[in-house]
Amino acid sequence: MPITLSRPPRRPWAILCGATLVGAACLAAVASDGSDGGSTPRPVPASVATDLPDQIEPDQIETNDAETAARVTLGPGGRDLRLAGDLMEGVSARVAALLAKNPGVRRIHLTSGGGLVSEGMSLGSLVAAHGLATYVPDDCASACTLVFVRGTRRYLGTGGRLGFHAPYETGPSGRSPVMDPAPERAAYRDAGIAADFVAEALAVASDDMWTPEPERLVRAGVVTDVVGTDRFPDSTLDDDDSPQAARAQVLRNLPVLAGADPAAVDRIAAWYRDGYATGRTEADALDGLHRQAAAHLRAVLRGADEATVLAFGQAALAAMRQATDGSACEAIAGGDAVVIGDTLGTLRPSGAGVAALIARARGQGGGRTAVAASEDRMRPPARPSTGACRAGTQALRRALARPLHQAASALRALLLAEPATLVAAK
Repeated sequence: MPITLSRPPRRPWAILCGATLVGAACLAAVASDGSDGGSTPRPVPASVATDLPDQIEPDQIETNDAETAARVTLGPGGRDLRLAGDLMEGVSARVAALLAKNPGVRRIHLTSGGGLVSEGMSLGSLVAAHGLATYVPDDCASACTLVFVRGTRRYLGTGGRLGFHAPYETGPSGRSPVMDPAPERAAYRDAGIAADFVAEALAVASDDMWTPEPERLVRAGVVTDVVGTDRFPDSTLDDDDSPQAARAQVLRNLPVLAGADPAAVDRIAAWYRDGYATGRTEADALDGLHRQAAAHLRAVLRGADEATVLAFGQAALAAMRQATDGSACEAIAGGDAVVIGDTLGTLRPSGAGVAALIARARGQGGGRTAVAASEDRMRPPARPSTGACRAGTQALRRALARPLHQAASALRALLLAEPATLVAAK
């Protein structure tokens, strides 16, 4: 079963604000939820410092004030500029300064819920003037789309979203729609976007959001390429690449590691963060995280007692029955605790899951086993099974049918890949 490398939970869509409104009222409106018109208060940023050092080195990539929502960084090799956050006053000035000092930038990664129209327009002009390609790995909405459409090539990552709606202005009397969004219409049309698409996008109410399917975006000329996670440097830490954020991201994507040795989690997170800094692709990061986590958890389970190994075998059998993909069944048959945990999910509320088994194997979990002793209580709804799933299910059933000591030995050989001589000695 494929595991996807997710980012932190998506924030509510932001709203386009009027180009002339750059005060606290408009900045507060940028944080509003485009789905229902409600608001999520966030601090209004202080003024943005635009002075940058004469030389920007790869290890000195953050260029924004700590209170500013948008984070602007320079990627490895000086070829990618990464922008994550709201397009507030001063963001385009910081991007301009960074581009002036780094002429090798060829592409800008955009992750933003929107912001000020004036900033979106300015950033779009910078993108066009420097001949940059634009790339959205996750979300780009409202004013962010004014930047995206100015790219020489416009890449949308698999699973990425572009959001459109009409702009609005805010003032002392509250929010009011922009009756004639001529600047936005002109910006989209100048970028070569189909007229019917532009009309539909700007007809969406300002407190709503339209997220067209990728096929429609390509047909309308908004997106030139839909790309996989193996195309560009990883952007999953664009908003925060600190060790703490990397660790949180690892645990978010691999919750089974919650029961693992914290030092091992830190080592995996450090590998992930180092790869982000050096330009590893998201696909390679995902593959490496999965392999390292599975290897560590397999090693932990090799030291478990027989009852815990038996419980892990029961979890593997339940996951095998739940899986419909042959590659997932092969991974489960090889004792891949990541895939087993991901497949089971919240299948039954009878325990804390595979993570609790890992903690128990480390001698820190204690309590009940993470899967029910009764096979019937763990049985998921019947589903079609591939040949790999049937073979794996039969092997696990035979092992689990044996007395405890023999079952544990058989499961160690099946799931934990221990040498036969060691298994015989147990």
